[in-house]
Amino acid sequence: MPTIPHIEKHFTATATVRDVVIGMADGLTVPFALAAGLSAAVSSTAVIVTAGLAEIAAGAIAMGLGGYLAARTDAQHFASEQAREDWEIANKREFEIDEVRKVFAEYGLTGAALESVVASITSDRKRWTDFMMRFELGLENPDPKRAPISAATIAVSYLVGGLIPLLPYMLTNDLTDALKISVLTTGAALLIFGGVKGHFTGLNRLVSAGQTLLVGGLAAAAAFWLAHLFG
Repeated sequence: MPTIPHIEKHFTATATVRDVVIGMADGLTVPFALAAGLSAAVSSTAVIVTAGLAEIAAGAIAMGLGGYLAARTDAQHFASEQAREDWEIANKREFEIDEVRKVFAEYGLTGAALESVVASITSDRKRWTDFMMRFELGLENPDPKRAPISAATIAVSYLVGGLIPLLPYMLTNDLTDALKISVLTTGAALLIFGGVKGHFTGLNRLVSAGQTLLVGGLAAAAAFWLAHLFG
């Protein structure tokens, strides 16, 4: 019988997917909670729209800058550790050789095979440094273009997510109807987003969708209750 090829399927969330998740999750939740909370404290949809748009703009900028700084920090941290590792290879050669030996020994290599691999790795300075960065420190070299891309992705995702709960308040002047429509549309968006997030992160889609809806719902309920209590 012909052998059936084995195809491995692994879920890998790229940096872009992670940025979309970060921006969209907060974008759906925070403006939704704000609009729901204000619905218990004010009587005009115009006030909610104005406050919501201001929050979305501020949130998108803040989240985008946060993503930019995080990506820049990753790049700076990698460069700093790479320079330190390169110095150690130049000035503590025998110690670093022993560290390479220990890495491969943990995988069961011994004797001549171990020494052969160690000699091969340490014969090239760049390859040695790259090896230590990845296997000793667990660091991958960040994409130098990552920071602005991350900032834009998070900001746009936040903006798109934030407009979903706010749109009903833009389309009707009836506060009660706007709140009901916002709850339904945002709830559906949270479920869909949670399912998509689960697909890309390897989690069960139904569980991920339920968790995302629960978090958004609790945030909105808390805001509504507090605004009603103190409003």
